[in-house]
Amino acid sequence: MAGEIVGSVEMLRRLVAFDTTSRNSNLALIEYVQQYLQGHGIDSKLVPSEDGKKANLFATVGPNVKDGVVLSGHTDVVPVDGQPWDTDPWTLTLKDGKYYGRGTCDMKAFYAIGLAMLPAFKNAKLKKPIHFALSYDEEVGCIGAHGLAARMASEVPKPRAIIIGEPTMMTVVHAHKGAQIYITKFTGFEAHSSMTHLGVSAIHFAGEFVHYLNTVQDELDAKAPKQSEFMPAAATFNVGTIVGGTAGNILARECEVLWGYRELPGLPIEALGDRAIEWLEKELLPKMKARHPAATIGTVLRSSTPAFSSEGNDEAKALARSWSGSNTVGSVVYGTEAGIFRKTLGVPTVVCGPGDIAQAHQPNEFILASQIDACEGFMHRMIEWCCRD
Repeated sequence: MAGEIVGSVEMLRRLVAFDTTSRNSNLALIEYVQQYLQGHGIDSKLVPSEDGKKANLFATVGPNVKDGVVLSGHTDVVPVDGQPWDTDPWTLTLKDGKYYGRGTCDMKAFYAIGLAMLPAFKNAKLKKPIHFALSYDEEVGCIGAHGLAARMASEVPKPRAIIIGEPTMMTVVHAHKGAQIYITKFTGFEAHSSMTHLGVSAIHFAGEFVHYLNTVQDELDAKAPKQSEFMPAAATFNVGTIVGGTAGNILARECEVLWGYRELPGLPIEALGDRAIEWLEKELLPKMKARHPAATIGTVLRSSTPAFSSEGNDEAKALARSWSGSNTVGSVVYGTEAGIFRKTLGVPTVVCGPGDIAQAHQPNEFILASQIDACEGFMHRMIEWCCRD
């Protein structure tokens, strides 16, 4: 692999072939990237997960000085289970100007293009470095990015701008909502379904909690500003899964609810969660215990993705617009790792990458061939900027 020249499409083909669904390890992909970089004389550093089954990677091309650019992307993808794919999701397939495959859009294309252009980075007379930053478990709550950003903050000279390459059709995104995800476990007391006075159904009380979240949502919607850069304008709750019960004629002893919300920038990300947990403890739990003293409710925070505010990102916005040729600067309601990098490194940050977010997580996910060309143009203009004093 020493000094191997690989085009953007071929690199994307190789990366798509790694099944990096979040439930799996990403180490095979990370090891491939590490070897590819090493073949070009670029050392990289790994930031492993606690169990060692996954890892982040960061590397620097060019002089090890401040004022460089970070190209950030996540290595994990969402599952293909149960989706009606027309092609093999792990084989890059070209049809009608579209490259199909899991991760083509979200978001392996961005760093595939960056890696393919490594020889161009190296051959240029870079005066400012280009940093790669690849993370794990973005799709399940931006878990890996916290450790990656912390290591880079302590070991990488302060960059000038960070580019999060999520799919934006190469337009510039300067803000998004934050997300908190919780797991709440309701424990009741089993009894025969005909003897409801003897037990506590965990599922019934979980249903009361879902109703509570709906009432809070109505309150948030009513107070939402009429003019907003976000759609929906308010914070939004979602109950992702509810699991519980053992049989139709037994009061359910346990029920587990996976729930969360997306909050606006500038508001405390934990406030809505704290409010819901307080309601569970002060309002709902006493009702359960009145039915049986063994009843309990426990809540744990699964993941936290800080909101990304537009404040303080003007320089990154200006650079990304000049490299992309886009006159559009906007916001999105989905989450990215931008808030984590912005907060931890204190560096102007934007989201800008190839592909359409509407294709993300879908069967037959694809990226337009023209978007690969557009991202390559972005990288070339970035190189020119990095060669200037």
